[in-house]
Amino acid sequence: MTDTPDEHDHTHGHSHHDHDHDHDHDHKHDHGHGHVHAPHDWHSQTYVDEWIKRDEDREDERRPRIRQMVAMAKLPRDASLAVLDVGAGYGFITEEVLHAHPNARVTLQDYSDVMLARAHEHLAKSAGQLSFVAADLTDPTWSERVGGPFDLIVSAIAIHNLRALDKIGAVYRSIARLLKPGAPFLDYDLFAPHGGIETHIGMMQEAGMSRVSRAWDDGHAAIIIAHGRRTL
Repeated sequence: MTDTPDEHDHTHGHSHHDHDHDHDHDHKHDHGHGHVHAPHDWHSQTYVDEWIKRDEDREDERRPRIRQMVAMAKLPRDASLAVLDVGAGYGFITEEVLHAHPNARVTLQDYSDVMLARAHEHLAKSAGQLSFVAADLTDPTWSERVGGPFDLIVSAIAIHNLRALDKIGAVYRSIARLLKPGAPFLDYDLFAPHGGIETHIGMMQEAGMSRVSRAWDDGHAAIIIAHGRRTL
């Protein structure tokens, strides 16, 4: 999702899942910047395969939460939506987007080429509706490479891995620019360890998003829904 090569951490959220927090069982693969206590090699096919196998063991816990999040967009089921999955990993969130919106076209962004290759395999039946962009969220040009604007942007257990609030704020600003007016941004992430959910709500508002609110919160992980600002 968003890492420098030597800091890539899929334990928490590259669109990754958070394996470092036993109390957050919905995690995704973590391309975080810097879990020094748990080395990860997101460019290794063997490592990624083993990581995905472990992650899939959490599916019964995770899938209902992700499905709930996607439903929060409240968009027409049959609409031909342009969707961006930030930190897409092996495509778990995109799979749920396509389940809810079978005519959607999804761009999957991730830091790891290996993860994106697995997403390509995992979502092979929907290949004609997908595009894949390998990009680091700390690179300011990432938002230019994904296209847009989008009718929906989703992310799960990914952006917090940037750790630094200034870097996270820069990603929020890019996402705000990529949203169509009024389009939803759904972010399921670990906000508590990085300033708290109210801080992130404020950062999204400052980034240019509107109608930003807490949609679900268990005290550790949470879902924030925000929208692109409507033009006057």
